[in-house]
Amino acid sequence: MPRRPRVFLPGQPVHLIQRGHNRSKVFHGPGDAKAYLSWLQEAAAKHGLDIHAYVLMPNHVHLLASPASEEALPKALHDVNWHYTRHINAAHNRSGSLWDGRYKACIVEADAYLMACSRYIEFNPVRAGLAPDPASYRWSSHKANAEGVANTLLTPHPLYIGLGATAAARAAAYRGICKDELPGATINAIRTATNGGWALGKDAFAAKIGEHAGHNMKPRGPGRPWPKRDPAS
Repeated sequence: MPRRPRVFLPGQPVHLIQRGHNRSKVFHGPGDAKAYLSWLQEAAAKHGLDIHAYVLMPNHVHLLASPASEEALPKALHDVNWHYTRHINAAHNRSGSLWDGRYKACIVEADAYLMACSRYIEFNPVRAGLAPDPASYRWSSHKANAEGVANTLLTPHPLYIGLGATAAARAAAYRGICKDELPGATINAIRTATNGGWALGKDAFAAKIGEHAGHNMKPRGPGRPWPKRDPAS
């Protein structure tokens, strides 16, 4: 079966998962994480990609980002992966591919799912048992979004800015949104859309994106729950 073409539209958020090859480890320490984030910031600025949320897990990365053009996200990821693969191969005396060949991504209806995707991303370390709460994990956007800690990599989405009149008010409102983990049905919807390359949103949104893409963008029937053994995906 041919792979579903990915759909990127200017200004429309995308949730993306990039996994290590065969789910192997891609971050071996703080130096690796810092290097990746530095190249991500450079590539995002170069190609016009607004990063709203992220998390670096030991063997994969999640991003929530809005591209300025249809090519912005693929070009930015290409740059980051090229630099970072060279870095890891040199540091660990290895060669070959570091990442799975094709990252997973879904286009997101902002009004319906932007905040849910942000929470989903920042709760990944909690679901994986790496942290007791999102604020305890160093390599994510949570401290910026929920505590107002400066992070030059991030560009707040208009929906986030609309949470309050000041940075402190926005952070407080976001903390309230993140008080609890997402419902299981929402988690499953995000996973199904991202892994399948579907549109994540209401039926009208999926139909609109499908019309633009020239093919169906909504899965037929409910998505299957993902295995409990793979909580951080």
